[in-house]
Amino acid sequence: MRILFVCTGNTCRSPMAEGMLRKLAKERGLDVEVRSAGVAAAEGIQISYHAEGVLRDHEIHDRITSTPLRAELTEWADLILTLTQGHKRQVIQVFPDAAGKTYTLKEYVEDDERVLEDLKELDSLLAARELNMSLGQPFSEADAERIIELRQRIPVYDISDPFGGSREDYDRTAAEIRTALDKLLDMLKRDGSQ
Repeated sequence: MRILFVCTGNTCRSPMAEGMLRKLAKERGLDVEVRSAGVAAAEGIQISYHAEGVLRDHEIHDRITSTPLRAELTEWADLILTLTQGHKRQVIQVFPDAAGKTYTLKEYVEDDERVLEDLKELDSLLAARELNMSLGQPFSEADAERIIELRQRIPVYDISDPFGGSREDYDRTAAEIRTALDKLLDMLKRDGSQ
């Protein structure tokens, strides 16, 4: 399994997720390749001081530098996990072929059946709206209202951005990521990604 994490500058959240998942997967005996990139990243920037400190505290000493999101990375990945809904939208807009394998990290590990049904319905309605718009056809007001209702009901799947914050902000974000990664690893173990 090849997993790509995506955030904005690839200096905080996605490198922490990359380093932590690589270590945790190895500890659990799972065969997972992990990379990260940013939708607005420059090539080769060192990760933030606090992100590096968080990884070091988790005994992760990977040399991770920033990478811009490129087509070859989306093609390489079996699964693209973004850190926010905004990142997910950007990935899908720029690389529409990756839509079927792109999720936010928290959305992907969601296990509440009612929420999963709402997500499936929302994705279907959004796809129908896009299709109607591209064909110049109207979208029903009832469906537009249903989209609003579903968006209000579905949890927020964004992982907080610690950029420019204190070490405590980075620790909180890392804990948020770690909780989602534990669920992800449980899913991969169940699905037999060894």
